[in-house]
Amino acid sequence: MQSVEQLMTRDVITVSPETSLAEVARILVEKSISGLPVVDADGRVVGIVSEGDFLAREAGHWSEASIDGKREAKAARNPKADARTAGEAMTSPVLTIEPFRAIRAVAEIMVTNHVNRLPVVDAEGRLLGIVSRADLVRAFVQSDAELEETIRKEVIIREMWLDPEKFEVKVVNGVAKVSGVVIKRSTAEVIGRLLAMVPGIVSVEASITWDIDDGGVTVP
Repeated sequence: MQSVEQLMTRDVITVSPETSLAEVARILVEKSISGLPVVDADGRVVGIVSEGDFLAREAGHWSEASIDGKREAKAARNPKADARTAGEAMTSPVLTIEPFRAIRAVAEIMVTNHVNRLPVVDAEGRLLGIVSRADLVRAFVQSDAELEETIRKEVIIREMWLDPEKFEVKVVNGVAKVSGVVIKRSTAEVIGRLLAMVPGIVSVEASITWDIDDGGVTVP
Protein backbone atom coordinates (compact mmCIF):
# COMPACT_ATOMS: atom_id res chain seq x y z
CA MET A 1 0.00 0.00 0.00
CA GLN A 2 1.06 3.60 -0.44
CA SER A 3 2.90 4.82 2.60
CA VAL A 4 3.36 8.18 4.25
CA GLU A 5 6.89 8.34 2.85
CA GLN A 6 5.52 8.28 -0.70
CA LEU A 7 3.17 11.20 -0.07
CA MET A 8 4.95 13.49 2.36
CA THR A 9 6.57 16.80 1.51
CA ARG A 10 10.26 16.52 2.32
CA ASP A 11 11.35 20.13 1.92
CA VAL A 12 9.65 21.46 5.05
CA ILE A 13 9.90 25.02 6.31
CA THR A 14 10.43 25.01 10.06
CA VAL A 15 10.95 27.46 12.88
CA SER A 16 12.62 27.21 16.26
CA PRO A 17 10.93 27.81 19.62
CA GLU A 18 12.73 31.18 19.76
CA THR A 19 11.41 32.41 16.40
CA SER A 20 9.30 35.54 16.87
CA LEU A 21 5.59 35.38 16.07
CA ALA A 22 6.09 38.26 13.67
CA GLU A 23 8.49 36.10 11.67
CA VAL A 24 6.13 33.11 11.87
CA ALA A 25 3.29 35.26 10.53
CA ARG A 26 5.46 36.52 7.69
CA ILE A 27 6.37 32.96 6.65
CA LEU A 28 2.75 31.76 6.79
CA VAL A 29 1.61 34.64 4.59
CA GLU A 30 4.48 34.59 2.10
CA LYS A 31 4.44 30.81 1.66
CA SER A 32 0.61 30.54 1.72
CA ILE A 33 0.68 27.81 4.36
CA SER A 34 -1.39 27.44 7.52
CA GLY A 35 1.11 25.90 9.93
CA LEU A 36 4.79 25.29 10.66
CA PRO A 37 6.59 22.57 12.62
CA VAL A 38 8.63 23.88 15.52
CA VAL A 39 11.89 21.97 15.94
CA ASP A 40 14.70 22.07 18.48
CA ALA A 41 18.43 22.30 17.77
CA ASP A 42 18.58 18.56 17.04
CA GLY A 43 15.75 18.67 14.52
CA ARG A 44 13.22 17.04 16.84
CA VAL A 45 9.62 18.20 16.54
CA VAL A 46 8.50 19.98 19.70
CA GLY A 47 5.27 21.53 18.45
CA ILE A 48 3.23 23.07 15.66
CA VAL A 49 2.44 26.77 15.33
CA SER A 50 -0.54 27.49 13.11
CA GLU A 51 -3.15 30.06 12.19
CA GLY A 52 -5.25 28.59 14.99
CA ASP A 53 -2.60 29.51 17.53
CA PHE A 54 -2.68 33.10 16.31
CA LEU A 55 -6.47 33.12 16.72
CA ALA A 56 -6.12 31.73 20.24
CA ARG A 57 -3.67 34.51 21.05
CA GLU A 58 -6.00 37.20 19.75
CA ALA A 59 -9.18 35.69 21.22
CA GLY A 60 -8.79 37.58 24.48
CA HIS A 61 -8.65 36.50 28.07
CA TRP A 62 -12.12 35.04 28.47
CA SER A 63 -13.09 31.40 28.30
CA GLU A 64 -16.05 29.29 29.32
CA ALA A 65 -15.82 26.98 32.26
CA SER A 66 -18.19 24.43 33.68
CA ILE A 67 -19.04 24.93 37.35
CA ASP A 68 -21.42 22.54 39.12
CA GLY A 69 -22.60 21.23 35.76
CA LYS A 70 -23.54 24.68 34.46
CA ARG A 71 -21.91 26.56 31.63
CA GLU A 72 -20.97 30.10 32.56
CA ALA A 73 -18.45 32.72 31.59
CA LYS A 74 -15.37 32.80 33.72
CA ALA A 75 -12.47 35.17 33.61
CA ALA A 76 -9.53 33.03 32.64
CA ARG A 77 -6.29 34.22 31.16
CA ASN A 78 -5.51 32.56 27.87
CA PRO A 79 -1.96 31.18 28.28
CA LYS A 80 -1.23 32.18 24.68
CA ALA A 81 -2.53 35.72 25.02
CA ASP A 82 0.90 37.19 25.70
CA ALA A 83 2.88 34.85 23.44
CA ARG A 84 5.73 36.48 21.57
CA THR A 85 7.56 33.46 20.17
CA ALA A 86 6.71 30.24 18.35
CA GLY A 87 7.56 28.26 21.47
CA GLU A 88 5.08 30.24 23.56
CA ALA A 89 2.26 30.06 21.02
CA MET A 90 2.73 26.57 19.58
CA THR A 91 0.51 23.56 20.18
CA SER A 92 2.48 20.94 22.08
CA PRO A 93 2.83 18.01 22.40
CA VAL A 94 2.13 17.42 18.76
CA LEU A 95 0.80 14.36 16.96
CA THR A 96 3.35 12.83 14.59
CA ILE A 97 3.51 9.81 12.31
CA GLU A 98 6.21 7.45 11.03
CA PRO A 99 7.14 7.30 7.33
CA PHE A 100 6.26 3.59 6.95
CA ARG A 101 2.64 4.00 8.10
CA ALA A 102 -0.18 3.49 5.59
CA ILE A 103 -2.24 6.37 4.22
CA ARG A 104 -5.30 4.96 5.96
CA ALA A 105 -3.59 5.51 9.33
CA VAL A 106 -2.95 9.17 8.47
CA ALA A 107 -6.60 9.71 7.56
CA GLU A 108 -7.80 8.09 10.78
CA ILE A 109 -5.51 10.23 12.95
CA MET A 110 -6.48 13.43 11.16
CA VAL A 111 -10.21 12.78 11.36
CA THR A 112 -10.17 11.55 14.96
CA ASN A 113 -8.04 14.42 16.22
CA HIS A 114 -9.29 17.17 13.89
CA VAL A 115 -5.86 18.08 12.56
CA ASN A 116 -4.89 19.18 9.06
CA ARG A 117 -1.27 18.10 8.98
CA LEU A 118 1.09 15.62 10.63
CA PRO A 119 4.87 15.93 10.93
CA VAL A 120 6.63 12.78 9.77
CA VAL A 121 9.41 11.75 12.14
CA ASP A 122 12.03 9.05 12.56
CA ALA A 123 12.47 6.83 15.62
CA GLU A 124 14.25 9.68 17.45
CA GLY A 125 11.50 12.20 16.75
CA ARG A 126 13.51 14.09 14.14
CA LEU A 127 11.55 15.71 11.34
CA LEU A 128 11.62 13.92 7.97
CA GLY A 129 8.71 15.62 6.25
CA ILE A 130 5.09 16.60 6.63
CA VAL A 131 1.85 15.13 5.30
CA SER A 132 -1.34 17.16 4.93
CA ARG A 133 -4.97 16.58 4.09
CA ALA A 134 -4.24 17.94 0.63
CA ASP A 135 -1.64 15.18 0.17
CA LEU A 136 -4.28 12.58 1.01
CA VAL A 137 -6.67 14.05 -1.53
CA ARG A 138 -3.97 13.93 -4.20
CA ALA A 139 -3.48 10.23 -3.44
CA PHE A 140 -7.03 9.66 -4.67
CA VAL A 141 -6.46 11.47 -7.94
CA GLN A 142 -5.25 8.54 -10.01
CA SER A 143 -6.41 7.28 -13.37
CA ASP A 144 -7.90 3.82 -13.67
CA ALA A 145 -4.70 2.64 -15.36
CA GLU A 146 -2.61 3.99 -12.48
CA LEU A 147 -4.88 2.25 -9.97
CA GLU A 148 -4.50 -1.03 -11.84
CA GLU A 149 -0.73 -0.66 -11.64
CA THR A 150 -0.93 0.17 -7.93
CA ILE A 151 -2.97 -2.98 -7.28
CA ARG A 152 -0.49 -5.17 -9.13
CA LYS A 153 2.64 -3.66 -7.58
CA GLU A 154 1.52 -2.67 -4.09
CA VAL A 155 -1.10 -5.30 -3.25
CA ILE A 156 -0.37 -8.42 -5.25
CA ILE A 157 3.44 -8.23 -5.37
CA ARG A 158 4.59 -6.11 -2.42
CA GLU A 159 1.96 -7.02 0.19
CA MET A 160 1.02 -10.57 -0.80
CA TRP A 161 4.17 -11.77 -2.61
CA LEU A 162 2.07 -13.33 -5.36
CA ASP A 163 2.54 -13.64 -9.12
CA PRO A 164 0.58 -10.81 -10.78
CA GLU A 165 0.32 -12.90 -13.95
CA LYS A 166 -2.14 -15.15 -12.11
CA PHE A 167 -4.62 -12.32 -11.62
CA GLU A 168 -6.80 -10.29 -13.91
CA VAL A 169 -7.05 -6.69 -12.75
CA LYS A 170 -9.41 -4.09 -14.19
CA VAL A 171 -10.42 -0.73 -12.77
CA VAL A 172 -13.30 1.27 -14.24
CA ASN A 173 -14.25 4.61 -12.69
CA GLY A 174 -12.54 3.59 -9.46
CA VAL A 175 -14.28 0.21 -9.23
CA ALA A 176 -11.69 -2.56 -8.97
CA LYS A 177 -12.52 -5.91 -10.53
CA VAL A 178 -9.97 -8.58 -9.64
CA SER A 179 -10.11 -12.29 -10.37
CA GLY A 180 -7.65 -15.11 -9.85
CA VAL A 181 -6.85 -18.27 -7.93
CA VAL A 182 -4.90 -18.63 -4.68
CA ILE A 183 -4.06 -21.55 -2.44
CA LYS A 184 -5.95 -20.53 0.71
CA ARG A 185 -9.29 -18.90 1.40
CA SER A 186 -7.67 -16.57 3.95
CA THR A 187 -5.32 -15.24 1.26
CA ALA A 188 -8.28 -14.41 -0.98
CA GLU A 189 -10.00 -12.55 1.84
CA VAL A 190 -6.90 -10.55 2.73
CA ILE A 191 -6.49 -9.49 -0.90
CA GLY A 192 -10.08 -8.24 -0.92
CA ARG A 193 -9.47 -6.17 2.20
CA LEU A 194 -6.23 -4.69 0.88
CA LEU A 195 -7.90 -3.72 -2.38
CA ALA A 196 -10.50 -1.71 -0.47
CA MET A 197 -7.72 0.22 1.27
CA VAL A 198 -6.09 1.47 -1.94
CA PRO A 199 -6.61 5.27 -2.16
CA GLY A 200 -8.85 6.03 -5.13
CA ILE A 201 -10.66 2.68 -5.12
CA VAL A 202 -14.34 3.34 -4.46
CA SER A 203 -15.51 -0.29 -4.41
CA VAL A 204 -14.18 -3.79 -4.99
CA GLU A 205 -15.56 -6.71 -6.97
CA ALA A 206 -13.24 -9.58 -6.13
CA SER A 207 -13.73 -12.99 -7.73
CA ILE A 208 -10.81 -14.85 -6.21
CA THR A 209 -11.14 -18.57 -5.69
CA TRP A 210 -9.04 -20.88 -3.52
CA ASP A 211 -7.97 -24.51 -3.37
CA ILE A 212 -7.90 -24.95 0.42
CA ASP A 213 -10.58 -23.69 2.79
CA ASP A 214 -8.62 -22.78 5.91
CA GLY A 215 -11.56 -21.05 7.54
CA GLY A 216 -10.73 -17.62 6.26
CA VAL A 217 -9.56 -14.59 8.17
CA THR A 218 -10.41 -14.52 11.85
CA VAL A 219 -11.96 -11.22 12.87
CA PRO A 220 -11.33 -10.28 16.56
